[in-house]
Amino acid sequence: MNKGELIEAVASQLQGSKVEATKAVEAVIASITHGIHTDQKVAISGFGTFVRKERAARRGVNPATKQPMTIEASTTCAFKPAQALKEAI
Repeated sequence: MNKGELIEAVASQLQGSKVEATKAVEAVIASITHGIHTDQKVAISGFGTFVRKERAARRGVNPATKQPMTIEASTTCAFKPAQALKEAI
């Protein structure tokens, strides 16, 4: 399911317009993004937890040239599903 399909599913669940569903989906995504950015963690009961993770700089190998290189530090997001979601799947 992609974002467009998610919007259509929300619209049918709410029996509303696609415009309203788009606003709802965008608001949820923005809120999760803001929560991860500011609080480093967003927990949704029965669904799962989004956590911000910091990756340290590390040494790697360029696959094209086989030369050693430094991979810069970065920030990423991890998701841990709740037990209810695991059971539903």
